Amino acid sequence: MSFNRRSKNITEGVARAPNRSMYYAMGYKDEDFGKPMIGVANGHSTITPCNSGLQRLADAAVEGLKTAGANPQIFGTPTISDGMAMGTEGMKYSLVSREVISDCVETCVGGQWMDGVIVIGGCDKNMPGGMMGMLRSNVPALYVYGGTILPGKYKGEDLNIVSVFEAVGQFSAGKMSQEDFCEIEHRAIPGSGSCGGMYTANTMSSSFEALGMSLPYSSTMANVEDEVVANVKQAAAVLVEAVKADLKPRDIVTKKSIENAVAVIMATGGSTNAVLHYLAIAHAAEVDWSIDDFERVRQRVPVLCDLKPSGRFMAIDLHRAGGIPAVMKELLKHGLIHGDAMTITGKTVAENLAEVPELSAAQEVIRPVTNPLYKQGHLAILKGNLSPEGCVAKITGLKNPTITGPARVFDDEQSALAAIMAKQINPGDVMVLRYLGPKGGPGMPEMLAPTGALIGQGLGESVGLITDGRFSGGTWGMVVGHVAPEAYEGGTIALIKEGDRITIDAHRLLLELHVDADELARRRAAWKQPAPRYTRGVLAKFAKNASSASSGAVLDKF
Repeated sequence: MSFNRRSKNITEGVARAPNRSMYYAMGYKDEDFGKPMIGVANGHSTITPCNSGLQRLADAAVEGLKTAGANPQIFGTPTISDGMAMGTEGMKYSLVSREVISDCVETCVGGQWMDGVIVIGGCDKNMPGGMMGMLRSNVPALYVYGGTILPGKYKGEDLNIVSVFEAVGQFSAGKMSQEDFCEIEHRAIPGSGSCGGMYTANTMSSSFEALGMSLPYSSTMANVEDEVVANVKQAAAVLVEAVKADLKPRDIVTKKSIENAVAVIMATGGSTNAVLHYLAIAHAAEVDWSIDDFERVRQRVPVLCDLKPSGRFMAIDLHRAGGIPAVMKELLKHGLIHGDAMTITGKTVAENLAEVPELSAAQEVIRPVTNPLYKQGHLAILKGNLSPEGCVAKITGLKNPTITGPARVFDDEQSALAAIMAKQINPGDVMVLRYLGPKGGPGMPEMLAPTGALIGQGLGESVGLITDGRFSGGTWGMVVGHVAPEAYEGGTIALIKEGDRITIDAHRLLLELHVDADELARRRAAWKQPAPRYTRGVLAKFAKNASSASSGAVLDKF
């Protein structure tokens, strides 16, 4: 059998002899040119535990593709460890890496004329970057998640990366001994895998399963357990069948499937970063999807899963309770997802879920729709004079998601963290961290260090924090991110002065600066755009081209 234009292109006569010679050098035989050539985008890296366990999965993908009658072609994709870069200048490269990864996938698949591609990733930006590249290339494709990490243990408690950031706040507040602090630091990350709560990596992997671009049950497996290897081999066989059927990403990623993915994000209490990334994914898929669509889905989908950062359980606990198929089955029963959406298996969502067991009463991780953790989703889209384009508030775990208080203004993350550590932030304050957006940061860094310190000092529900930057998936509290327009573009957030009154009100979906219009006009007339922080290299290119956070901070919105 000949597969699509790529294999045909290689076998077309004498003109293609130089092309074939290059393949012969890699051990190809004449009969191999009739087989599909499948890319394996390998995110293995020793930079981070999220990706340090991926090589054996890439090896399994190669084995599975050969067994299924395909020729694998391996290429690499980079990664940035958000957890390691957090609070440093390196964090500015995190969102940038999403674009670099998507460019890598698109470039290799297009440049090498591949029939399909498996993308294997672990850390946060591996997922949206890989998906965007798959959608741009639009050859049959499947995402393989490297798997979550198992929890660390100390004094009978489960630990994860956020435990360390919160311990910093507790230690600085005199609420934790140095011995306990050091033990938590040493024990929080016990091995390979991505951060273990429903943080950004697990949020995106779970949503990809709901989107139909990963296999059922695959998104919550632990990296160190054997089932993840078996999943990769199965994925390889499924992808070869998708190549034969010419089932492409844009056949699967539609408005219905994105609604399914966002419904699962809401039901599982997922990361604020999912809003930014699904705006970018929809853009790559050329699907009509806006920031207001998240609010539309939020209002009808309850939070069902009791998961960290604001809940009790880890992603591996969700897996053992039935995984994303159990969540989707419950949502489908109540008409909250589209059962007719197509998936990479060649079956619809409803067909994939037909044999999934009902929720077990013996588990506490996933609640039924009739008894949810929260009646509506947790990622609220707020608007007002401070963010006319919209911003994202994560409201799970809060007794009262409203606050009005004086602004404490910071033009960088480091000075804000220093103020928290020096106990200069008081209950009722609203911290403003600005010039941290896509262009101003540049790269929209995450604010886990300040938010973790606030939680550790017991200020998570009594201090508000707004930023044109982002938050880690491990963040919770009275926090609002992605404020747009950003400060660097002259958004209202740039005009706030110390002591101005600000209201965050998730009930009214409002983010408001209590300064009259005439005064704001005077401030705007006096405001001057700061000089760019970078004038050359990848950060300068990102700052020059990035769209607003309200449209995904993409680089090709022309």
